[in-house]
Amino acid sequence: MDVQLKVRRQNPEAEGEPYWKEYALAVPDHFTLLDALIQVREEVDETLSLRCSCRSHICGSCSMRVNGHANLACKTKLSDLHTDTVTVEPMGNMPVIKDLVVDLEPFWKKLYSIDPYLQPAGEVPDREYVVPADSMLHLDGVVNCIMCGACVSDCESLSVNPIFIGPTAFAKEYRFVMDPRDAADTQRLMQMNGPGGVWDCTHCYQCVEVCPKDVAPMERIMAMRKMLVDDGVAEKHNGARRQKAFTDIVGRYGRLDETRYLMKSVTMLELAGYAKVGLRSMTHGKLPPLLPHRIPDAARIRRIFERTRSTHRRRFKLHQQAQEGSRV
Repeated sequence: MDVQLKVRRQNPEAEGEPYWKEYALAVPDHFTLLDALIQVREEVDETLSLRCSCRSHICGSCSMRVNGHANLACKTKLSDLHTDTVTVEPMGNMPVIKDLVVDLEPFWKKLYSIDPYLQPAGEVPDREYVVPADSMLHLDGVVNCIMCGACVSDCESLSVNPIFIGPTAFAKEYRFVMDPRDAADTQRLMQMNGPGGVWDCTHCYQCVEVCPKDVAPMERIMAMRKMLVDDGVAEKHNGARRQKAFTDIVGRYGRLDETRYLMKSVTMLELAGYAKVGLRSMTHGKLPPLLPHRIPDAARIRRIFERTRSTHRRRFKLHQQAQEGSRV
């Protein structure tokens, strides 16, 4: 098959400014993007820089942006892209060292900031910890993380908020929060409740979309938000108030009432700050009605919300029991 690789090149120590360079190749149908890039480096342009190691989507070294989204080059089969032109760029949210090689130091700093290791209570026991299998089943997905940085590359929150801890670190934090052997749950959750924590996630779903191992970091972030609310840690946090206001209103009325949502999710002092916006909305005919219409059969929506809350309460109780049993 014939393929046109459009590669974003950059050498900060020399030219400084990035530029595009195209390579036309004839490759076998089974070739991956990594195979094609290695062929370019070995046969066409030896100055092209990229990282790779295992070539089996295990090590995560060859993570880069392919047609606008992060992926592993060794996992990306060219024939599956269904296009003759493939755009290749270095990962986002990290400084470029050269071409497709980025500096991973910011990535590792954020990961180490959450203490990514078990912190058991008391003295080290004479024998191994015995953990109930049921309490570890929900960690099957999150422990598959290979630290490739794809989720961090495409994280929209991190692109506008440098102090945001990032999806990889959140997924790793969840792994320890939910491990019954770890005794630092309170400290970990308090850290997640602060600046750059879980409430700064914008739900863009990019981390879920690009993860090559289906870790689903955003789902872990949402789970930790729920823990913060259930534990009463986040009662006064703006994010927690907005979340509670949204679920309470939709659960009761079957739809979002913007007026009630604003009243329930901000303090009186913050509400005064919206006066100017409210006045402009009123003069432009954009103010929500004070008495919004009700949807038919809202009772069905209430039953769905109550069933979901009951399920979560049962799971949370089982998790607490597993933690207490492991620490006895």
